[in-house]
Amino acid sequence: MDAQAWTDADDQALLARIQRGDRSALEALYRVHAGWLTARLGRRCAERELVDSALQDTFVAVWKGASGFRNQGAVAAWLWGIAIRRLIDQTRKRRPTPMDHLPVDRQASASAEDALLAGRVGGDLGEAVAQLDPDLRDVLVATAVDGLSTKEAAVLLGVPQGTVKTRLMRARERLREELT
Repeated sequence: MDAQAWTDADDQALLARIQRGDRSALEALYRVHAGWLTARLGRRCAERELVDSALQDTFVAVWKGASGFRNQGAVAAWLWGIAIRRLIDQTRKRRPTPMDHLPVDRQASASAEDALLAGRVGGDLGEAVAQLDPDLRDVLVATAVDGLSTKEAAVLLGVPQGTVKTRLMRARERLREELT
């Protein structure tokens, strides 16, 4: 099927088949979603092994718990929720170097989240978000876009929970200043 014609109804049909034990449906769901899940997880964690493991754990969880999907939103969002939590589990096991200490070229390319915010938020808010310091923007994306708690964001970003809360507070203050 053409990727542009793929819909959430198609995903829901695959989940129904997975619930009945159809492995080919799981393979099809994987083919449709593994690419973007890998890319997004890769923006959160530089260790390819952890990303791969989190992705594998995601689809094992889907196989075991497809009945857990309550049809209260898009299947892709449900998958992302599973995937990001599996990545957090992987990082807890490994205790990687905090992101603050990783050499990152933040100017190399815009993240998918930056593009999403710029495309959907746009206008003054989009510009204000784009002007935030990378540390503040990372916390804002982890909590507002990914829906993580401050505790989960702390684990993912490799900083104390209090730091996440402080950065989130500063991000909100800066956005308020820019928008008023």
